[in-house]
Amino acid sequence: MNGMGFFKRLLGNHASETGHNGRMQQAASGTRMLVVDDSPTIRAVLGKMLGQEGYAVQKAVDGESAIELAKTEQPEVIFLDIVLPGINGFAVLRALRHDPLTQHIPIVMISGNQQATEQFYVQRFGADDFIKKPFGQREVQQAIDQLVRAGRLASRESAVTVPVAEVGEPGRAAPSYEEINDVVAGMAA
Repeated sequence: MNGMGFFKRLLGNHASETGHNGRMQQAASGTRMLVVDDSPTIRAVLGKMLGQEGYAVQKAVDGESAIELAKTEQPEVIFLDIVLPGINGFAVLRALRHDPLTQHIPIVMISGNQQATEQFYVQRFGADDFIKKPFGQREVQQAIDQLVRAGRLASRESAVTVPVAEVGEPGRAAPSYEEINDVVAGMAA
């Protein structure tokens, strides 16, 4: 695949992809995400993809800084490359899964290695998902969609505020547009 094709796939059109209810589920706007990759290109492109969707993105270039950021910043999702300088992604995954501060954080492993054995180890060590490089916006959104549907991330829809009950009527939802029209029509009669 040539370089331009790689970038087109990374930034590809995702509007046609849909989930079970007709569209992909998104995590709540502002969801904190950590991107861990030694490639500045992958960090920049994945960071841009996530940022365009309204997520707060932090980046790490190696396993040691990823573990530190995960402990101090408590991201809600980690995208973790397997091949890293220093300790590799498998070691980072194990360390995060064994630490009570980070064991609950969903982790999506990413790798350019096409071997199925890598996927086996990723699942065995407790990763939530695996994305092969080169990947596009669709694959990233599918990983987020699966985490939302599994209840690991709050959905954008569930983050919407519910109408407040009218004063003096506990438990009653705000009136609908039709109810307001009925009251106004009754007043005019």
